[in-house]
Amino acid sequence: MIYPTMRWRVLMPTSLLLLLVTSVPARADATLFLGSTMTPERRVTRGFAVGASLIIVGFEFEYANTVEEHTSAAPSLKTGMGNVYAQTPFGAIQFYALLGGGIYRERLGTAQETSTASAIGGGAKLSLAGPLRLRLDYRLLNLRGQPRYTQVHRVYAGLNVTF
Repeated sequence: MIYPTMRWRVLMPTSLLLLLVTSVPARADATLFLGSTMTPERRVTRGFAVGASLIIVGFEFEYANTVEEHTSAAPSLKTGMGNVYAQTPFGAIQFYALLGGGIYRERLGTAQETSTASAIGGGAKLSLAGPLRLRLDYRLLNLRGQPRYTQVHRVYAGLNVTF
């Protein structure tokens, strides 16, 4: 008869060994980007993203800053988002789709709103040379709280490096 504690002593090391033998190495990447937030009108957006992925599923953190435009009353927007994405596994072009959530701060003059946000989007990473890639991205941000605009569209292009 095998006692319950003996099962765990055999099961845990065996499971850990199987996990280590069958796992694939994670890949990491970083992106510096420049783009445009198009709500309510086009404004410059700058930011960075850092992520890690297994073959198909990945995670990333992204920070973006959109400048305020006083003449058209378009607010600045800073976002910090955590995203989960699914991507095509290999090739010179990797397509991906993502879902994310995080926080934002919208500011226009002295008025500001800080709350949570969600994101949905996608894009492609195109191989350039060695570890360098061009990243093209579209995001639809849904801002909660009481922002001036509850949905914000953003596009960007960035230099991505894998390591």
